[in-house]
Amino acid sequence: MSDIGKLVGSIDLLKNTRDNIREFLSCDTLPSWARDSVVELLSRKEGGELNDRFFKTSEFGTGGIRGRTIAKTITKAELGNSNSDIPEHASVGSVFVNDFNIIRATVALFRYCKKYLNNAGLAHELPSLVVAHDTRFFSKHFCELCASTWLKLGGHCMIFDGPRSTPQLSFSVKHLGATAGVMLTASHNPWHDNGFKAYFLDGAQMVDPHASGVIREYDLVTLAEIVPFLDKDLSNVATLSKDVDFAYFKVVEETILDRDLVKNFSPTVVFTPLHGVGAVSALPLMERLAIEHSVVESQNDCDSRFSTVKSPNPENKEALKLAVKRAKSLGYELVLATDPDGDRTAIAVKNKFGKFEYFSGNVAWSLLVDYRLSKLKELGILDPSNGDKFAIIKTFVTTPLIDKIAATFGVKCVNTLTGFKWIGEKIEDYERKLTAAMKNDGGLVPNYNASSAAKRRELLLKYSTFFVFGCEESYGCLSSDIVRDKDGASAVLMLCELAAYAKRHGMNLCELRDEMFRKYGCFGESVLNIYYDGADGAGKIDNILASYRDSRPEMVNNVRITKFIDFQKDQLFDEDGKKIPEQKFFFIELENGCKYAVRASGTEPKIKFYMFCEGKVSENLDSEKRHVEALLKKMKKYLERDANGRAEFRA
Repeated sequence: MSDIGKLVGSIDLLKNTRDNIREFLSCDTLPSWARDSVVELLSRKEGGELNDRFFKTSEFGTGGIRGRTIAKTITKAELGNSNSDIPEHASVGSVFVNDFNIIRATVALFRYCKKYLNNAGLAHELPSLVVAHDTRFFSKHFCELCASTWLKLGGHCMIFDGPRSTPQLSFSVKHLGATAGVMLTASHNPWHDNGFKAYFLDGAQMVDPHASGVIREYDLVTLAEIVPFLDKDLSNVATLSKDVDFAYFKVVEETILDRDLVKNFSPTVVFTPLHGVGAVSALPLMERLAIEHSVVESQNDCDSRFSTVKSPNPENKEALKLAVKRAKSLGYELVLATDPDGDRTAIAVKNKFGKFEYFSGNVAWSLLVDYRLSKLKELGILDPSNGDKFAIIKTFVTTPLIDKIAATFGVKCVNTLTGFKWIGEKIEDYERKLTAAMKNDGGLVPNYNASSAAKRRELLLKYSTFFVFGCEESYGCLSSDIVRDKDGASAVLMLCELAAYAKRHGMNLCELRDEMFRKYGCFGESVLNIYYDGADGAGKIDNILASYRDSRPEMVNNVRITKFIDFQKDQLFDEDGKKIPEQKFFFIELENGCKYAVRASGTEPKIKFYMFCEGKVSENLDSEKRHVEALLKKMKKYLERDANGRAEFRA
């Protein structure tokens, strides 16, 4: 160990890196491949690589952990017996998503669930867990490691027979009455990443107080406690039957408001799962509803490297390139894509000139909100007397056009912090309010999960608030109150219904979008992502956020700032009167009506700027579009230049 100590001291490393390496190597029971990996990097004086791996310890955020699983530099010990460039072992590192941190997260989640059950007077119950995984490298291994660890700790664990989507995991936790759920995925991140997403018994991602409880447990788990769980034992893990799949499909099918419309005016669709789980979630539902479709076969396999795209993020137009090419060759109207874990959905639409236009999440979800509220009104479910009992839920960084549409229908629009977990929490709030109101009314409380969609809607409208639709700008939406996370499969069905509605009225979705803009005004949005990778990058992101608090901007492009909201400092409440949790997040309004928001990504090493501009209600739509686009372009250029300056900020 003294020789290793000298090696550590001889390399130019960050102090935290040195401390974390020493702590890691001080564990006498480490497997040889893990120890040899670090020693190899030290011997080669790979200071940059070691800093990236050990500059901090992994943090269990409010949703779990996410980050690199396969390092830039793979050691011989990690490569092991692999015959390819994909290692046998997930890369070692205190900040990486690997066997050690997956076990650590599982132990923390189990211990919190055990305490929760004890405090709830349910000490006799075994903590039960549902685990699912996507198609990424090590996802299946991490799923099995998680399940094995949970069983060894004394709980009951259920897994699927293969990859499943994130929203199906969310549904299954609630459907099966499990204490918690785990999804092994890094969603749309680069191929070398993976992650651990934690869900609680309501089927939603964890929020406080549960999230803080797991974080406290996570911080207490030692490396010595982790090592004994490295050897997997799956002998008593339960594999879920296909009945759970069918139950999920049934709930997703309920998102369709007019099945005859879809049947009689089905759009022609090219679909791609981008090598992910959409092949087992969205695709079967399109087949069940007889939607005319064609699949991009080269992207229908579980390729963990996502080799046909630069990035498996459907927000990037490039990811839809092959699907658009196929749609053009077939003369199809619509392109739909889901991301690797099946929770996000992108759309491209053929316009009247035969060219494909890419819709942002803001545009797609605004169209769905307008259509679904119109349909509920047409069906006599929504009327002027009960609009306040309906809720659209969106994040603050999603287009204000949705607020305007909701207001036009007299419907409440609730804004939440970024992250679908906050939307899931609001849906749970409405269910709890229903249960409490029915108990106070002296009535029997029905089994919420077993009730039909129509029955739940009837009860929510009478006793609570009916959730109509939830969305975030980053291509995620939901319309079911039983699923508690954004759902690519239901988005696919809803977008097909929307396209059928446009087709019935002799329009394509581009024309329907323009009709919406003429009605409500031309809204435009843009997102600026600035990546700062590694240990140095994390410091720059912190600098930018600190500078917004300690050195607030007063002007943007010589336009005065009229409102500055600091979500960590200001006391803020949502449209239901509920206090909004503190977060490092800023929302700024300008004198010219434009707005922008600033926050660090919770899943990638980047800082994000969300920009919003609104044009006038006008028949001269092309002119308004150009005006809004010019404002956004100018703002984006300024904010990027300003951010790079703030990255060097020192308080």
